[in-house]
Amino acid sequence: MVGAAVTAYFKSLIWGSWAFIQGLWITLRYMFKPSVTVHYPTEKLVPYDAFRGALLFDPATCIACGLCAKACPSGCISLESQVNCETKKRVPKPEWYALDMGKCQFCGLCQEACPTKPKSVWHSLDYELAFCNRGEMIRCWKQGFPWGGRVWDPRAKTFKDPKRHISVREVQARK
Repeated sequence: MVGAAVTAYFKSLIWGSWAFIQGLWITLRYMFKPSVTVHYPTEKLVPYDAFRGALLFDPATCIACGLCAKACPSGCISLESQVNCETKKRVPKPEWYALDMGKCQFCGLCQEACPTKPKSVWHSLDYELAFCNRGEMIRCWKQGFPWGGRVWDPRAKTFKDPKRHISVREVQARK
């Protein structure tokens, strides 16, 4: 009885030592491989070609067909085409164009739906998207106005701050 217990003890000691040596061997194997870590602010990753970063818009190639807005599942794209004052018909040029990066799913359907060559809306390789508030996530374009931060109001014919935003207030911490 005592001999069986001692034998079981030494078997478990040997198997435990063997498992420990296997773990050390794996550690030693990976210790001498080159590291994969990138020291981010000083070193930057180069994204692969199919990477979908920030959406970019080129008003020169846009024909204001609205296919990108229709293809977008999250509804982050909105646009309006120019209207000829004399004939009241739509001109194939955008009056204004808005991208809400907060809603964008980075799916690429807008890029696929765009019929122009070169594409008027596409995903860039930019992965450094940081915003201080939700208003900055909205990128608006209208000729003669700066790009971004506000929403074009077609009725008022001007840019306005986004209505749907979260206001944050500071409160004292509980002790």
